[in-house]
Amino acid sequence: MQKKLIKVNPSDNVAVALVNLKADEVVSFQNEDIRIVSDVKAKHKIALNKFEIGEEIMMYGVLVGKASEAIEKGNVLTTENVKHQSAKVSKKTDTIGWTAPKVDKWKDKTFMGYHREDGQVGTANVWLFFPLVFCENKNIEKLRDIFEKELLTKQSNAHQMLLRSLVNGSEDSDTEVIESTRVFENIDVKFITHPGGCGGIRQDSESLARLLAGYVKNPNVAGATVLSLGCQNLQIDIFNKALEAISPDNKKPVLMYEQQQMGTVDDMLSAIIKNSYAAIKEANEIERQPAPLSKLKVGLECGGSDGFSGISANPTLGYTSDMLVALGGTAILAEFPELCGVEQELVNRCTNETSAKRFLELMQAYEKSVVDAGSGFDMNPSPGNIKDGLITDAMKSAGAAKKGGTSPVVDVLDYGEYITKPGLNLLCTPGNDVESTTAMVGSGANIVLFTTGLGTPTGNPITPVIKVSSNSELATKMSDIIDVDTGDVIKGEKTIEEMAETMLDYIIDVASGTIKSKASLLNQDDFIPWKRGVSL
Repeated sequence: MQKKLIKVNPSDNVAVALVNLKADEVVSFQNEDIRIVSDVKAKHKIALNKFEIGEEIMMYGVLVGKASEAIEKGNVLTTENVKHQSAKVSKKTDTIGWTAPKVDKWKDKTFMGYHREDGQVGTANVWLFFPLVFCENKNIEKLRDIFEKELLTKQSNAHQMLLRSLVNGSEDSDTEVIESTRVFENIDVKFITHPGGCGGIRQDSESLARLLAGYVKNPNVAGATVLSLGCQNLQIDIFNKALEAISPDNKKPVLMYEQQQMGTVDDMLSAIIKNSYAAIKEANEIERQPAPLSKLKVGLECGGSDGFSGISANPTLGYTSDMLVALGGTAILAEFPELCGVEQELVNRCTNETSAKRFLELMQAYEKSVVDAGSGFDMNPSPGNIKDGLITDAMKSAGAAKKGGTSPVVDVLDYGEYITKPGLNLLCTPGNDVESTTAMVGSGANIVLFTTGLGTPTGNPITPVIKVSSNSELATKMSDIIDVDTGDVIKGEKTIEEMAETMLDYIIDVASGTIKSKASLLNQDDFIPWKRGVSL
């Protein structure tokens, strides 16, 4: 029989409802009977003792809020009776030890990847087109249309057939989706557009240059075609310097075109098509070869989170992260606004004082910029988060941080910096799903694991994004976007460790190209740079 309540940490004074509970229902929990005061929806929290105004509320073993009004034992926590509160952290106070999980089963396993000259291994092989400035977006779109029509012959899909039938005055249509045919088997051609490169402060253009350089260095990219207008803030030499800084011995082909130097659009596009086709044809010769799991660099993301995310999906990612780290691989935990309240644990997990100090400096500077803009980290939970039980930022953060497991923090990076150390890395990004995913890929992630409780279709143009549901209802309702369902944890049918083993096997299949993630099948190629400055 499924449990009705769960307490995540022994020191917590709240419990999570695993099913809908009715007012006056009596629930037996930890050797006592609790009378439910008012209706409680699954995923929401109830008080395990009476709270007076100002008393601290603990969940995941950390402070997640304070009572803003008296709360009866057995009553539901809401935005009306709880306000955000998190512990203040000033320094590293301890060093947390780590017991690595047993990974003997995977030590000799490999994935089939694309080996690069710098020693990295890709899970995909992509030729990437992108502009240095938004003025070239139109030309990128033209190139997308040209290359996709010739290199990927797409048949009419179900939705096109539906519209065609409606135009023809009939509601009947053949909804069969026919497989696309490809000219090249070992290379994908992808296109990025963005709204940056000019019009803002110089620092934004330099930041964008580092991000785009990271995409070129990412092991999933074989080479790139880059378009410049000529007069923009993000000049070609700024991009080249950014690429040289993170990849001084870059051997990948990077084709550069500047419109103001080339004359007509027709002349420029003709040159781009000829040269890019030749380079793409050559990149298609690269084939997958076995690689150790230590070559995996996994980004950890969550979006559309619910009250179960921190109990099932995120801890599954955390244990998977620990397994990969134990195998010599790399994990990236980002979304700094969603680490608010768990800073002390993360600081104490840092392997040295330098990393601990940098993490606090980046967190404090980020929070100050948010406050200066008239907001705060406490505004982070979205309406969807709140509706599904995540009522304070600290509560959301404590669950989100579970994606990072328990392994030591080996490095702390600012936005646009590239991963250099295997192990768990912290990367400063916004909590915004696409901005954060975009940044982790720019820092070298060749796989992204993305948990969701409400459902989100986010993907990436060069890196497979594996979507993980926190509950089975979502996995059934939105089966077209969910790859792995951790709902069995909520139902008590699987442990976190068992789900993590399933996850790691799935990662190996996606990294080897034997399974395509749902986001890749949907061509969900999202790319949003973080604009940290103002527009001028």
